[in-house]
Amino acid sequence: MEDMTIEKLLGSHDFFDGMKAEDLALVAGCGSNVVYQPGELIARQGTAADFFLAIRHGRVAVEIYVPSSGALRLETVSENSVVGWSWLFEPYRWHFDIRALELTRAVRFDGHCLRKKCDDDPVLGYDFMKRFAAVAARRLEAARLQIIDIYGKKDDDPDNQG
Repeated sequence: MEDMTIEKLLGSHDFFDGMKAEDLALVAGCGSNVVYQPGELIARQGTAADFFLAIRHGRVAVEIYVPSSGALRLETVSENSVVGWSWLFEPYRWHFDIRALELTRAVRFDGHCLRKKCDDDPVLGYDFMKRFAAVAARRLEAARLQIIDIYGKKDDDPDNQG
């Protein structure tokens, strides 16, 4: 089997679709292959967020700890998606826990390295902001629908006029 470079792996990942070849090469320099075992805690809420993951294989859970009931899964992220945008926004702290649900292979990107490259190349930085904004918008919409599903008005509610 041919060895896949980080750059080649990124070329086949949905998040990086349409990125210029020279930018892929630049970004690849901040990435490394990682493997997480089922149940492994990848990131903990409140700790320094200095990376993000491009999931290649497997699934991870985005969780929040609820004192009365433990970990609550907010979302499941699978291959060809990314997880973690806290590396991009001050104060660079994780807002959630990230846990591997199964054997997961990913490219882990060093946030310090990428922020420096984005600062040095504003066009690349803007491209990253657009890509992460699109991911955030999709996830906020999914959260909105989940909230409606959980807390929406019942059909037999007399105040439900719609």
